[in-house]
Amino acid sequence: MTERYESYAGALERASAYARDWLTGLPDRPIGPRVAADALLADLAGALPAGPTDPADVVDLLAAAVEPGLMAIGSGRFFGWVMGGTLPAALAADWLVSAWDQNAGMRYSTPGVVAAEEAAGAWLLDLLGLPAGADVGFVTGATMANFTGLAAGRQQVLTDAGWDLDTLGLTGAPRVRVLAGAERHDSVDLALRYLGLGAPSLVPADDQGRIRLDALDDALAAGAGPTIVCLQAGNVHSGAFDPIGPAAALAHAHGAWVHVDGAFGLWAAASPALRGLLAGYAAADSWATDAHKTLNVPYDCGIAIVARPAPLRAALGVHASYLMPADPGPGDPFERVPEFSRRARGVPVWAALRSLGRAGVADLVDGLARNARALAAGMAGIEGARVLNDVVYTQVSVAFEDDARTRDVVARLLAGGTTWMSGSRWQARDIMRISVSNFATDDADVAASVEAVRRAAQASQNEQGRQREDTGQPDRNGQKSRAPESSTPRIAS
Repeated sequence: MTERYESYAGALERASAYARDWLTGLPDRPIGPRVAADALLADLAGALPAGPTDPADVVDLLAAAVEPGLMAIGSGRFFGWVMGGTLPAALAADWLVSAWDQNAGMRYSTPGVVAAEEAAGAWLLDLLGLPAGADVGFVTGATMANFTGLAAGRQQVLTDAGWDLDTLGLTGAPRVRVLAGAERHDSVDLALRYLGLGAPSLVPADDQGRIRLDALDDALAAGAGPTIVCLQAGNVHSGAFDPIGPAAALAHAHGAWVHVDGAFGLWAAASPALRGLLAGYAAADSWATDAHKTLNVPYDCGIAIVARPAPLRAALGVHASYLMPADPGPGDPFERVPEFSRRARGVPVWAALRSLGRAGVADLVDGLARNARALAAGMAGIEGARVLNDVVYTQVSVAFEDDARTRDVVARLLAGGTTWMSGSRWQARDIMRISVSNFATDDADVAASVEAVRRAAQASQNEQGRQREDTGQPDRNGQKSRAPESSTPRIAS
């Protein structure tokens, strides 16, 4: 028996060495993957071997084959999407979660990890200023966190309308009207589709993507029946926050359930300096967030919070004779999430919160917002670049003179490898979107990233000058352009 467990040693030692190499190499590594998936398949696919392979050798093969296709998401210069890095305590806890291999669904059978998750949930409610009696569920990501909160909302508003959803299903039920801002995140639409509720009715938003209160008031008054209102804490392009408190008051006056998609923005509540962005948010009925984004724990770790446990457990809970019942009180974790069985993804959240403490979480969030402001200031100093949003949180949206130039700058930037800022489309124009999510980003990363954009913009401008010279077209000042000698684009990494 001892020999069997000693067989883990070689594989784990190799994995640890590769993990250390990966982490220590992040500061100097080009951000983007070097090899595409189809090419990687040559080493990963093929015929399944007829016999066993030593576990340590398998780790060697896997690391060698996969490494060229890895994105350096943990780099302080990765700003491509809202993806955080990984705090040391959270990473180590995640390793333990895999080694322990507990099914975190039942309180009676796996009390160790369930207790850690319950402690983390209580800390989160306190840290984020949410109702102490709320249910907290650890799900795969923000999409399923939205799904969970909206499932509870669907359950409650149909119950209020006198419909027995559990027995009768949705066929023949009163239509659930869902109102959402025009710039809600697509994960809200996806969750609604999963729930059979269809597309939301969109309420106009302002120039920063915030839902307009006057338009919401009109939309609420224009209909009746079971209603859910989806609000947003942190627009994915501008970082802006809906006026959650006043919007929730309007919705509740019409008997609606209020759900807040706070995938990365809900963490602003942990910062005394930024909490005002969320004014009135605690009056909502459910909230969704993602610890992998702002809290910097490993994938995957969404968090669903529901103020009233009854509709959540009615929507997602199940009872079977073979299940060990939880003791009276908090109930079982599987009653609060869509999954019956799952890994203990809340344990790294406990580790992250315990390692940072209240002040550390506030410093983390404040640092992300501070770096976003610094990046915006740097972008504003680049010829032709324009910051389109009010930088109130962690998002920066930048555009150049026209869509073609913006796309060209983004392509050159990504090819350079110094930093990763994704292209997107917002306010009817192509943009370069910067999402600041990593605790590891420092002043040097900000400076290097700004300089990389400057180089890409200059190379793009030089290329446009050559093209105008070749075609005899005037430049932006109305003069025929002549490209400087030796102006071949060079994008440094």
